[in-house]
Amino acid sequence: LPLTYYFGEKIALYYLWLGWYTKLLVPAAALGVVVFLYGLAFFNTNPLINEVCQSNIIMCPRCDKTCQVWKLSDTCSYAKVSHLFDNEGTVAFAMFMAIWATLFLELWKRHRARHVSQWKVYDWCEEEEELIMEIVNDPDCTPKQFRHSYLRSTLVLILLMLIIGLAHALVVFRVVAAPLLSECQWKFLKDHANTVAVMLGAVLHYVTIQIMTRVNRWVSLKLCEIEKTNSLAATERSFTVKMFTFQFFTLFSSLFYVAFFLGRINGHPGNYVRLAGFRLEECHPSGCLTDLFIQMAVIMLLKQTLNNIFEFTCGYCYRKACRDEHGRVEPCDICKLRDWLRNYHLADTDEFSLFNEFLEMVVQFSFTTTFVAAFPLAPLLALINNIFEIRLDAIKMVRLERRLVPRKTNDIGVWTKVLEAIGVLAVIANGLVIGVSSDFIPRLVYRYRYGPCANGTTDTRCMQGYINDTLSMAFMSHPDVQRDFKIEQMHNVTECCYRDYRSDEDYSLTPQFWLVLAVRFAFIILFEHVVVVCKFIAAWFVPNNPIGVKNDRLHDKLARLKEELR
Repeated sequence: LPLTYYFGEKIALYYLWLGWYTKLLVPAAALGVVVFLYGLAFFNTNPLINEVCQSNIIMCPRCDKTCQVWKLSDTCSYAKVSHLFDNEGTVAFAMFMAIWATLFLELWKRHRARHVSQWKVYDWCEEEEELIMEIVNDPDCTPKQFRHSYLRSTLVLILLMLIIGLAHALVVFRVVAAPLLSECQWKFLKDHANTVAVMLGAVLHYVTIQIMTRVNRWVSLKLCEIEKTNSLAATERSFTVKMFTFQFFTLFSSLFYVAFFLGRINGHPGNYVRLAGFRLEECHPSGCLTDLFIQMAVIMLLKQTLNNIFEFTCGYCYRKACRDEHGRVEPCDICKLRDWLRNYHLADTDEFSLFNEFLEMVVQFSFTTTFVAAFPLAPLLALINNIFEIRLDAIKMVRLERRLVPRKTNDIGVWTKVLEAIGVLAVIANGLVIGVSSDFIPRLVYRYRYGPCANGTTDTRCMQGYINDTLSMAFMSHPDVQRDFKIEQMHNVTECCYRDYRSDEDYSLTPQFWLVLAVRFAFIILFEHVVVVCKFIAAWFVPNNPIGVKNDRLHDKLARLKEELR
């Protein structure tokens, strides 16, 4: 309660929400660690890993001209990492996180209702207060009318398309970087060209995020000026929705490419798809999920770590006012400036200071829930970050920044709707990641339809031969293959393998491909319907308002009506 007296309800609700979010991350982080340990437990004994590590299969070159044929066993370490994040446990964990997001929001609504009822602001309305202030300033004022413009909506869509187009620039970088790195004289870069290209692409993505954050803010402000909303609350809602939408596509466009398009539109030997003259990337025989994991891990670690360091260290810039004639920093307790002058030199704040904190945490919530199937440790990283984030934000607001203007409110505003939208998107995205990106469905089809246990027998080696089953053969005797692969790339090898379900004769798709595709679609539909039903049940089971709050409001209304009637 003292926090509301000094900073106002708006900031108090931010810390209330952040504390609640951090508490509920504990079970999600714990289960994510369990899923990770499950993959780690079978790190050395998994038959799929052993099949890759002990294989003598020769794989086709991964790029034009400079890339050579390579042995599947050369990527043993990559296969081990893939299994850590692409196993049966991730399916259950993705379902849990989708339901967790719903429970988090429903429990937060109860938590919020309990506190705003204690603060006596439950029925407070921001727009009504703005109208009252206008009447006080001008008794003859007229309300600003609501407006809508299809031109502005079109502008927003065009800008969204431009931001999504930036993701294609990152795709081009990855496509071009891999063959260029393979020409490098340094053996490590030459042998790990694809992995290094993925990591460099992730770092470039992070740099793009930092640049586009400033561009997105400027564009959102300009669009809000064009809109001419009828109240400050409406302007804040409009800015929040636009800024978050732009940021979301800036952050996730590249991830969507890695998750749903990488390795699926690259063609096959003799008919490769090319971009700017370079072949599109291929998935590793162990799957594409590791690329998504690397992209997410790099962005989350860089974004959370560097942002906190930057915010905290820059807050000490005000100490420049407390320097002696030699330029040395004096201790604050013996600083010659008076308190009010020293406070003036603190970091400036504005109406967007709290918005920035909310945006950072809601973006983190998006990372934690949307692609959690590819990165089960995301909740753990979010939990560790938030433990420091709460204290750093408090230190920054109390000691390093000017005091924010206290504002009254009874909710976190449009952020609730944003979080609900993310919860729905998390169900769709995780269903697609498991059904499309991971190898869960192909492994399931192989186990029960094509593997050693397909006839109903129980065998501990049911997945034996799976990796070989997912590979197709390309023969140098085929004229189209000769056009793609040069003789110096093949090292006298007359045939090589690539990841796909295709016929060895005419390179047409096999019946197994269509069966796997059908099961993928069936799983996505089933997964999303089951999780959505569970979300609705969870939302119904947990009421938004505690019974105590409802009864208190009922008594307050009764007392008010009695007083009015008297």
